[in-house]
Amino acid sequence: MTAFFALTFYFATLVLVVGLIVKIRQFATVPAPLKIPTTPAPTTVSGVFWRMFREVVFFESLFRASKWTWIFGYMFHAALALVVLRHIRYFIEPVWFWVVWVQPFGKYAAFAMIAGLLGLWVRRIAVDRVRYISSPSDHLMLLLLAVITVSGMLMSFVSHTDIIGLKAFVLGLMYFDWQPLPAHPLLYIHLGAVALLMIIFPFSKLLHAPGVFFSPTRNQVDNPREKRHLANWAAQQEADRTASAEAVQPQGGD
Repeated sequence: MTAFFALTFYFATLVLVVGLIVKIRQFATVPAPLKIPTTPAPTTVSGVFWRMFREVVFFESLFRASKWTWIFGYMFHAALALVVLRHIRYFIEPVWFWVVWVQPFGKYAAFAMIAGLLGLWVRRIAVDRVRYISSPSDHLMLLLLAVITVSGMLMSFVSHTDIIGLKAFVLGLMYFDWQPLPAHPLLYIHLGAVALLMIIFPFSKLLHAPGVFFSPTRNQVDNPREKRHLANWAAQQEADRTASAEAVQPQGGD
């Protein structure tokens, strides 16, 4: 099992990193030929920065659209952030003081995380318009996140695993010095689900995490009258046409 999970996580990490690089590059190079910021939109670059900050940190547009969805969505994401911060202790030695401080918060944030997940899942089933556009992959993604959360909670509160051995295994993966993985069925389920999430992340709707930064409705300055907007490819075509026109113009002289 040590070799199986070690190779699985090496493969999952490779897929996650390469997949994210490819998708982010794709997001960054797709042309935006039009000014399409969602109004009211900021008219300065600093205004766009603060708009993106509010969107990423506080889910501003979701709050305006649906308070109930915002409650469950924010509950899940905020709890997930605490849980992820808590898990940093497995990747460092010695453990930083603030990681130690966040441990109890991250431990009990799992309850808010599963509550948020269940709320979002019920929304996909109970709300007609959301159920209509939901695909099987949406439900499977929520199921996978629920499996990760519940298996982690069971190891924290019901059937404990050897966390010292687990940390040795994780550090061994990082330094290519494999250490035995503790034998624990819930740990196998938890790690397997995490590895599966890493593999499918670059190909799923979870890419809204990096994708929000490339949304033209959010990251564009609302100044179409003050400054002409040209996509990079359009600007290059215009420059080529100008150069061609200048080249065919008759030369002046006597």
